[in-house]
Amino acid sequence: MKVEGNLFAGIGIFLIPVTPIYWYYSEDWTGTTALTLTIGLCALIGFYLLFTAKRIDLRPEDDPTALIEDGAGELGFFSPHSWWPLILAGAGGVATLGIVFGMWLFALAVPIFAYAVWGMVFEYYRGEHAH
Repeated sequence: MKVEGNLFAGIGIFLIPVTPIYWYYSEDWTGTTALTLTIGLCALIGFYLLFTAKRIDLRPEDDPTALIEDGAGELGFFSPHSWWPLILAGAGGVATLGIVFGMWLFALAVPIFAYAVWGMVFEYYRGEHAH
């Protein structure tokens, strides 16, 4: 994680002098704002990754002498199938269209969106996949 943290921190540090130079030559407030926010996001992610790298053991990806077999094994739990993300995305899209075209459509999509969030959060606490 140190490599990733240093990469994000380096990009953030690189953008600190680039942002005022960009503004000086272009006088574009939109791009300057985007670059400023990018500095903050790079700093946030870089800090998190470097902070987390100090708290966990060395990963095989961080060890230059690691073998391929060192990365073998269980990596975590990944959902094999779920329909909830599809329902959630559809309801979010309809809610966004509702803001554009009419609040009645937004009001129709909000309960579906809330139900989809509830279903996705509690998916593995009920039914055949409960544990």
